[in-house]
Amino acid sequence: MENPRKIFVFKDITTSDAMGQPCDPVTRVAVAAIIANPCAGRFQQDLAILFETGGALGKRLADEALEQLRNPAVAYGKAAIVGINGDIEHGGAVIHPKLGAPMRNAVGGGDAVIPSNVKIGGPGTAIDLPLGHKDNPWSFDHFDTMTLTIPDGPRPDEIVMFVAYSDGARPIPRCGKGPVKS
Repeated sequence: MENPRKIFVFKDITTSDAMGQPCDPVTRVAVAAIIANPCAGRFQQDLAILFETGGALGKRLADEALEQLRNPAVAYGKAAIVGINGDIEHGGAVIHPKLGAPMRNAVGGGDAVIPSNVKIGGPGTAIDLPLGHKDNPWSFDHFDTMTLTIPDGPRPDEIVMFVAYSDGARPIPRCGKGPVKS
């Protein structure tokens, strides 16, 4: 695996809701790596090289993200933006088969599916990275999104992969504790 061209760290700390009502601080951190896409510009049936890249970079990015949190992680998510010479499957190959294990290991487990998003785009493309509780897929309080962008990536033959963690729920969540059954 080649080294990323760049690594970006995004961190926000929320101390009130949008109306100014104070809340317990919530820290959300995303770490992104810009990597070369060895499959760009051609169809390739076997995407194992991208599986390996996602797994290999996963631990590094997860460790960096968790170092930035104020408290233990309770929610997570992942995403990828594929440069225009690539295919949406290239992003899926980076974030699905092998990235989940290092993300879960970094937080000592995680029973819930890691929410994810992949899209095609060029430099400056924004992506909405979904977050969800690491153990409870029905924790409405932890459904959240980070909108992220990289000014100079991905270039046409690159992929930007993201991992993200949060140490809390949305500020002052009030949407209930699960689906309404009636």
